[in-house]
Amino acid sequence: MLIEEYDSQFSYQTKKTNLNISFNRIAFIFFIFVIISLIFSTKAVFLGSLKNKISNKNLIISEFRSSIVDRNGYLIAKTIITSNVGINPNLVIDKKKLLINLKLIFPEKKIKEFEKIEKNLNGEKFFYLKKKINQDQLEELNLLGDKSIIVEQKISRIYPHQNLFSHIIGQIDDNNIGISGIEKSFDEELKKNNIPLRLTLDTNIQYLIREELKKYGEIFHNLGSAAILMDINSGDIISLVSLPDFNLNKREEISDINFINRATKGVYEFGSVFKTFTLAAAFDEKIIEPQTEFVDLPKSLTCAGFPIREYDNKIPSNLTAEQILVRSGNIGSVRIGQKVGEEKFKLFLSKIGVLDEINFDTEEVGKPIKFNWGKCPLATASFGHGITTTLLQLAKAYAIITNGGYQINPTVIVKTRNLNDKKKILNDDVSNKILPILRKIVTTKEGTASLANVNGYEVGGKTGTAQKSTAGSYSKKKINTFVSIFPTSNPKFVLAVMLDEPKTNKDYIYHYRDGSNIKYKGTPFNTAGWTTVEVTAQIIENIGPILATKY
Repeated sequence: MLIEEYDSQFSYQTKKTNLNISFNRIAFIFFIFVIISLIFSTKAVFLGSLKNKISNKNLIISEFRSSIVDRNGYLIAKTIITSNVGINPNLVIDKKKLLINLKLIFPEKKIKEFEKIEKNLNGEKFFYLKKKINQDQLEELNLLGDKSIIVEQKISRIYPHQNLFSHIIGQIDDNNIGISGIEKSFDEELKKNNIPLRLTLDTNIQYLIREELKKYGEIFHNLGSAAILMDINSGDIISLVSLPDFNLNKREEISDINFINRATKGVYEFGSVFKTFTLAAAFDEKIIEPQTEFVDLPKSLTCAGFPIREYDNKIPSNLTAEQILVRSGNIGSVRIGQKVGEEKFKLFLSKIGVLDEINFDTEEVGKPIKFNWGKCPLATASFGHGITTTLLQLAKAYAIITNGGYQINPTVIVKTRNLNDKKKILNDDVSNKILPILRKIVTTKEGTASLANVNGYEVGGKTGTAQKSTAGSYSKKKINTFVSIFPTSNPKFVLAVMLDEPKTNKDYIYHYRDGSNIKYKGTPFNTAGWTTVEVTAQIIENIGPILATKY
């Protein structure tokens, strides 16, 4: 009995002990799980409340600006919320510990940067640790729980393409107000609307044209350059580039005049590209025909005591009106201008929009210098001397005289319009007669733009080489311009390219594009035919396939 009672008691106690151990284990695991959950919940609540507290601080919804996109919907400008982190040294408890933590969180910062941070920590003034901090680093800072770390959120404007559209997009100030370009001209619209502002510009084409201007800037060592590609029928600008440009994201104050928008703001004498206008005016007035002969043209003229000479003594004395433009004759152009007359020529230039300030989408437009007309000014204006305009107006004028004579208004904003309602301002004969001549300037050996004969694109155009005027006199510095139209059989595009103060390059190798495989080393003359024409041809070769498939 004693044994039975003992066994029974022992067996009972063993079962009871096992049950208690299982229960304790479960309770312990549950307790650990609750503690972990509380820790993570506390962290989530802390970060969430901090984020909510920050996101509501100093943020005004009305300060958001609509995005700006290109014609294909690609982003050009966007408003986002960014976080800036700073430190109040007066609230730091352990400066050495904080500095060690900062080094762990910001491994990308250099030694000199941390030396500056340490110096600021020993001061008394608030300082920024990092602006536009990424989310991972922000969360690591929040986990430090240091009251000296101040986080503020700001509304920021970002430009993904940095320099690519700088001159046309413009800038905003620290108060979210547009101060230049589209950002200024459409400031109210960008603040009120949620719909992106769509531009006529094409990001891919803009990039390709800018790359060529940059490349040839290193070859010809020019001071700057500009290019405008425009639809001649609608006035939609597909690309507008001016170099040098600047990074919009840096918001730097730019006072250097060399950063002027040469495409719209710069006012220049463009030289012989005006000869096309002289001949077009004569066609519009039905005064002459392409084959009208001019006989015994002298090699020079004198007007008000100043000589007017041919740039090339090899130009024949007997030329047709067509040949005068193909060979870019100065004297012949003067004779054509004299036939048109001062008043009619002035009226023609006014109709095609080169004399007065243009109405454009941005305020950064130049105003042509007032031209005092008279007998001698008529003569010089006939071959592009002494008369000024902007590259934008030059492109517009060439579009009008080659699109059938219809008025257009250049724009970078996508608009709903009825192209059938266009106003006709020139006779049909103007485009029909000018286009074949512009094509011959490129295709014939007498022409000044043979390097632009890109196979498959029927390029036509006119060169212009002009000396820059400084302090009332002309210097050896030049403006070299080429305005091209293509395809000349069915005109769609005008491409105006300008190089500001280019130089010759003795090592550059020219490849003729007429299928002859002829090469020529070194720039023989600092003229548009050897500089700007070469740049234009390379641009057309690069953008041509895109234009052919998309437009």
